[in-house]
Amino acid sequence: MNTTREAKGIEKNMSKATGKPMNGSTFLGSLYTVEAVLILNNNLGKASPEKEMGTGQQQQQQQDSGRVYVKYYTPPHTESEEAFNTLKKQIAFEKNLMSKTKKQDNEIMLLDNHLVLYKKCADVTLFLVGPISGNEILLNEAFGAFKGSLELVLNSSGIDRKNILEHYDMVLLAIDETFDNGIVLETDAAAIASRVSKPITQEPVQLDLDKGLLGAWGFAKSKLQELQQGL
Repeated sequence: MNTTREAKGIEKNMSKATGKPMNGSTFLGSLYTVEAVLILNNNLGKASPEKEMGTGQQQQQQQDSGRVYVKYYTPPHTESEEAFNTLKKQIAFEKNLMSKTKKQDNEIMLLDNHLVLYKKCADVTLFLVGPISGNEILLNEAFGAFKGSLELVLNSSGIDRKNILEHYDMVLLAIDETFDNGIVLETDAAAIASRVSKPITQEPVQLDLDKGLLGAWGFAKSKLQELQQGL
């Protein structure tokens, strides 16, 4: 793969999305590259942000309303501290996202001063949201790792709502291995998947204790006979 050519292609797409020229110095951003990781149903429903619920109830409501997975990060001293600090703001942003992505297939866009990378997969869409002033190259690599690790973890089942929910624990682990509080930890999809996937269980070694004891007794008996003959 030609890394230089790939980087220039990304710069071109980023320039189109942001409306400003991108160069190498633009990529030197904060460690806090990611503002949100989202997996939304393509038929995003309505939620009730005013109702207070426990964590389990919130997760169930998210999945029922089309929010298959949502995680917002609040890095210090950034606009995202205010942009996504309430559930109502989050849902409004998500509905706006879905509305915009239904009308285009560029897989990258600028929305409300946030840079958004996305990929439609069957009945869900994967989103990675970052600040417009962030590290665009790293954000692109992180999105590739996010999507690629899910493909590996879900294997041949494919990325769709049903498979994600059936392997939800592994999906959560894959995301946690990729991002931590908005910081990109890993950009190698295979490495992420290898940490998440369950190791192949080996057959336990069966020990024949009776045979072992008899063998030890026979050895001791033969040694005793040798000693007696030598006396």
